[in-house]
Parts: sequence; structure tokens; C-alpha cells
Amino acid sequence: MKIAIPAETAPGESRVAAIPETVKKFTALGGEVAVERGAGLSAGVSDEDYAAAGASVGERAAVLAGAELVLTVSGMEPGELGAVAPGALLVGILDPFRRREAINAYGAAGIEALAMEWMPRITRAQSMDVLSSQSNLAGYKAVIDGAAAYGRAFPMMMTAAGTVSPARVFVMGVGVAGLQAIATARRLGAQVSATDVRSATREQIQSLGAKAVFVEGVAGIEGEGQGGYAGETSDEYKKAQAELVSSHLAKQDIVITTALIPGKPAPRLISDAQLSSMRPGSVVVDLAADAGGNVEGCVAGETVERHGVKIVGATNLARSLAADASALYSRNLFNFLSAFWNKEQGRPVLADEDEIVKAVRLTRGGQVVSERLA
Repeated sequence: MKIAIPAETAPGESRVAAIPETVKKFTALGGEVAVERGAGLSAGVSDEDYAAAGASVGERAAVLAGAELVLTVSGMEPGELGAVAPGALLVGILDPFRRREAINAYGAAGIEALAMEWMPRITRAQSMDVLSSQSNLAGYKAVIDGAAAYGRAFPMMMTAAGTVSPARVFVMGVGVAGLQAIATARRLGAQVSATDVRSATREQIQSLGAKAVFVEGVAGIEGEGQGGYAGETSDEYKKAQAELVSSHLAKQDIVITTALIPGKPAPRLISDAQLSSMRPGSVVVDLAADAGGNVEGCVAGETVERHGVKIVGATNLARSLAADASALYSRNLFNFLSAFWNKEQGRPVLADEDEIVKAVRLTRGGQVVSERLA
């Protein structure tokens, strides 16, 4: 089976879908791996590294020609896939809701598109979960970027010239990114607090040494939420949470917001009025900027200032840690495909009724088959 690794063409994308480690593993399964020249340079992988791992390295057209499996980070333009084998698999973070026209085109072209970000959050799929691996890095980088924008020290420092107070960091939304943000801020010496609408996260927050800030007396989301994600809450809860957050925000130096609802705009967590209550020089890092932002006034990809508060519109922070992000992502891909690999056929065989396959498969047989896109 020919496996193609093209260079990413999306603006700002620095990751790559395979590293030498996974090239060797695919080759050991019997695959023939072809990598586009220069595909891994921005992630710290040279063409010579790929060649040493057993891949052929060439120009884009030659890499895609006859490919039966195309591994990408952020998908490809449908018009480029005419050279691949009929019925080829295209695997990547395909952004199905916002790139629906591309998904339709994949189907029309006879491509079987598989969206890795729709991997179900079940035990069997933990090693395949690209959202978790990339969000973990994003949560770390959010704190680092927030610290850089803040311009003051994080830990308490006692010196002969006086004491420097520790920074106060507030994390809103305690998924994978939020938990890593808490851990990173704690390691840097900050005083950390966090909140979430899911009741099960209280214990997780406290286990990392942070203060849990929760609405009392009004029901939020019991347990972990559907599939590990938060959903919509009642108007009563939203009002109570807004009041709680308002009183807490005024005392914070850095706020990290991470709240997302799959398939919907990001929930608004901080209003302009709440921003105005924060101290000048404080910083908000909005990890939901691409989905509309958790913070009023956030601009994706930019740092803007309102009421003396810097709002960092963070977009896909994992890209800024390209080497580590690529390593984790490429292992996610291998873990997924190897779990379905049929040695006799020399290729992955995706069972129609498998829970994982049903979740990630978008197109097949010339049409869109995903229930979520119906």
C-alpha cells in the first residue's frame, strides 16, 4: 500500500503527519511510504531523516500519484486528489463543519475521508485522540504566551529589595487544555484557580493544587458531560456563573479561557463589562478564538487591548510547538490505522459497524455518509 505524506499547504501550518518513527512502523507493516520533499522541515525533520527511515522522498505530484492512503494534518484541496488511487483514504484534522464544501468534494471524488478530530472519547481510542494530544500542548503554550504578554514575574520572589507577589492565574474550562494550563501555571509558581460547568472537574482541579471556583446551589452539568465535552447549561446557571466570575476576575492577573462546544460557536465567558473590571496590565488568552472566542472583543490571531487588558486571540497553539505536536499527532495516526491493519491485505480494513470507524468516517462510495453531517 502506498502511503503519501504531502507537505501542508494551509496558512501557518507547521506540523507534518509522519515522523521517521512512524515511517519505520508503517514500513514494518508492509506499507510503502512516500514523503514530499521538505514536508518535515518546519517540524525539525529533514528529508535525509525520512530517507534513512525507509521512505522515498520526492516532489508532490510523484508522492500523490497512485497513493492509497494520504496522511495529512489539515486536509488537502479536493482538486489535488485526482492523482491518488480510486477509493483512497484521506486522513487528517478535516474541520468538517466549517469546510463542508471540501468534504462534499472529497465524497464526489470517491475519496474516503476520515476526520481524526471526531475520534470518540472511549478507552480504546485514547491513543488515537488527536484533540487531546494537541490540546495538551496548547494548554501549556497558552500559559507561556500569557506569561510573556503579562510582563511580570510568575512566582513569589523574596529579595533584599522587597517581595514580588505571585501572579494570579484563572483557568476557565477544564478539559485537556485547561488541566495542562493549570499544571503549567502551578509549575511556574502562580496562584491558580479554575472553573468549569462540569461537576466532575472539581476534583481534577483540586488534585493539581488549584482552587476550584464553582457555582453553588444551581445545577450545572453532572459528571463529565457527553463524550467528555461540556454542553449548554440553563439560563439560571449562566446568570449565577456570570456573577461568580465577575467577582473573581477583578482579582486576576492572567486568565486562560478554553471552553468549546463541538459544532457550535464558542460560549461567551467574559463580557466587555467584566473585562473593564480587571486590572490594567492583566492578560486574557482565549484558546477558543478560532470558534468565535470566549471573550468579547477577541480577534483570532491577534493581540488586542481593551480597558488596559491584553486579549490574546490564540489560534491553534500546537502549531507553534511543531516538533512535539507532529510527533504526537503522527503517533495518533499510526495507532488508529494499525489498529485496523490487515496483514494479509497489507492495508487497514475499516469495519462498517466499528464505533471508531462510524465516528470518523465522513465520505465513502462517492457520498457523504457521516450522520453528524446529515
